[in-house]
Amino acid sequence: MDLAFTPEEQAFREEVRTWVQANLPKEISHKVHNALRLTRDDMQGWAKILGKKGWLAFGWPKEFGGPGWTAVQKHLFEEECALAGAPRIIPFGPVMVAPVIMAFGNAEQQKRFLPGIASGEVWWSQGYSEPGSGSDLASVKTRAERVGDKYIVNGQKTWTTLGQHGDWMFNLVRTSTEGKPQTGISFLLVDMKSPGVTVRPIKLLDGECEVNEVFFDNVEVPAENLIGEENKGWTYAKHLLSHERTNIADVNRSKRELERLKRIAKTEGVWDDLRFRDQIALLEVDIVALEMLVLRVLSAEKSGKNSLDIAGLLKIKGSEIQQRYAELMMLAAGPFAMPFIEEAMEAGWQGNFPGGVTANAPLASTYFNLRKTTIYGGSNEVQRNIVAQTVLG
Repeated sequence: MDLAFTPEEQAFREEVRTWVQANLPKEISHKVHNALRLTRDDMQGWAKILGKKGWLAFGWPKEFGGPGWTAVQKHLFEEECALAGAPRIIPFGPVMVAPVIMAFGNAEQQKRFLPGIASGEVWWSQGYSEPGSGSDLASVKTRAERVGDKYIVNGQKTWTTLGQHGDWMFNLVRTSTEGKPQTGISFLLVDMKSPGVTVRPIKLLDGECEVNEVFFDNVEVPAENLIGEENKGWTYAKHLLSHERTNIADVNRSKRELERLKRIAKTEGVWDDLRFRDQIALLEVDIVALEMLVLRVLSAEKSGKNSLDIAGLLKIKGSEIQQRYAELMMLAAGPFAMPFIEEAMEAGWQGNFPGGVTANAPLASTYFNLRKTTIYGGSNEVQRNIVAQTVLG
């Protein structure tokens, strides 16, 4: 196992760093470094900048219009973007549905959908979870009935992240009730502007409408929007979830937020508290260990060996780390982290925040929001069972 980067890889890192610094809008990086509210234009604006460079599809092979980077190059790209304060690439299009379309879609579907994803012009949403069907995803009930050359879709999805911005949604729908639940699921692409689609934002504890309910009332979807074969959607869903759970680990964002935690600790005067600094050190050790685990996977891929099936393990550890750095930021700020002022989430807000430290304003919001990480993408309890079965045997 060789975890050292080659001179060529180091040169690639420098190329990415220089380009990102030159092209990432300063007002956006300011928001990201200070956990301020990102608008749709902020997120999609950065996606389009990357799209023009050909880097939004950074994980794609050349045959589909991607740069054809190695696993190590992809890792370095994500790290440099995170450390520079770039918004996370919204994963539903380029990271999640695109690989499914490449692997299981036909040539016409690839030609139709991939360019809009690669350019950042089309915003995709994920239609997986339903009321009563979260970690037990195989129990989805949203129904798609084949009528001639179209499907009629009825049902409901929930926790649809940023669905209020979505142009298209990839959906798990039930097309059969025969046999095991997994065998009757299909993978369907739905235009969210179709008649009968209703998006209802859910206001969360932190005051944001990050997730949504989506209702389907006799929505007509052309049969040509079916990916692969009918009733084989569970196979495609598992392919996609491996990308989602690796993405959730997000070790590069944790490295950036660790530096933010240190800044807050120094500003608040707790950096010299050895017991508190011990907690920061323990967190840093876990982040380094998570990064080493990621690099082990990359090293295996680079050498042509089979990598460990550890997507679930990455998700477990990455999500717990995100919750820990948010909690430590709150502890560093003490009572000044507690007031929740929604206006403080806006970059231009100039109110008198208690204590006079504006960096504290979004801490409560971040803490509340990151309580979700051990639940979404498959709860950590379920992931531990999967790891026990697939990795430990």
